[in-house]
Amino acid sequence: MENNAIVFFLLRLAVAASMFGHGLVRLPKLNGFSAWMVKSFEKSMLPDVMVVPFSYTLPIAEFVIGLLLILGLFTRVSLIGGGLVMVLLIFGTAMIENWEALPSQLIHAAFFGILLAFIQYNTIAVDHLIKK
Repeated sequence: MENNAIVFFLLRLAVAASMFGHGLVRLPKLNGFSAWMVKSFEKSMLPDVMVVPFSYTLPIAEFVIGLLLILGLFTRVSLIGGGLVMVLLIFGTAMIENWEALPSQLIHAAFFGILLAFIQYNTIAVDHLIKK
C-alpha cells in the first residue's frame, strides 16, 4: 500500500472524527444547542430566521459528513459539503466577532481543501470498493 493512500486515509479520518464528534454530541441536545446558538447571535446582524434553521441543520450536517468521511463514501461530495459548512461557520463566527474560534475553523477548511486536492489517493474507502 502506497504511503500517499495511508496519509490520505489518516487525514480523512482525523477531519471525519472531528465532524462526527461535533454532530454526535450535539444531536441529543439539539434544542439546547439551537438555543445557545440563537443567544450567541442575538447581537449580530443575522436575523433569527437565518440562525434558527442553521442551528438545527449544523449538527446533522456535521454528523452525516463525518460518518460519510469515516466510511469513505461519497468522499468528494462530503469534502465539498464540509468545506461549505466551514465557510458558513467562518462567516457566522465573524458576524459575532468570535475571533478565537476562527483558527480552528480555518484549519478544518484547509483540511477539506487539501483532501479534495488529493482525492486520487482515496483508495482506502468504500468509494474505491464501489469503483471496482
